Amino acid sequence: MAPSETARRHTRDDVARTALHLLDDVGLPDLTMRRLAAALDVQPSALYHHFPNKQALLADLADRIVAGRPPVSSSGDWAADVRASASALRDSLLAYRDGAEVVSSTLSMGLGADAALGRLAVAMAGGGFDDATTRQAATALLHFVLGHVSHEQQRLQYDSLGVTVEGGPDASASAFAFGVDLLVEGLRARVGVAG
Repeated sequence: MAPSETARRHTRDDVARTALHLLDDVGLPDLTMRRLAAALDVQPSALYHHFPNKQALLADLADRIVAGRPPVSSSGDWAADVRASASALRDSLLAYRDGAEVVSSTLSMGLGADAALGRLAVAMAGGGFDDATTRQAATALLHFVLGHVSHEQQRLQYDSLGVTVEGGPDASASAFAFGVDLLVEGLRARVGVAG
């Protein structure tokens, strides 16, 4: 089969799913368009039919990573909803090697993963805050989640290399919960929300 025929049989979804598998296998630094093309048995130029550049591919991957868990349903308790949304985002990021780095880099370039901020903002809005406070608090929480998970994923990589790192998944989970609680309770105190 000619390369152009092979390229046509792959959809945008095929390319993105293969890229996610490669991300898990080799990590973000080694996820190249050339390696992705080889995995799909096409020429690298064939990938540009689906994605104009690597940044567009990473933006799609970031959206897929964030979409990994369904949005949290409102419980009527804004603080519990914020905690649950932050935990769901953490789980989505941890589901893929370098997931936090992919999402963080695309967000910093304004290319994707808007759903992450949107979900946190919806949960935060349940507290009855004005739009500016809701957006700022959701952004601060998103930055905390991305930074914390990035740190967790670096530790996981060290563990896989046999490097002994103090603490473990349980310590990381409790540190994450503490950080989210700190933000929620700080926001509650700052704006005087009783609920």
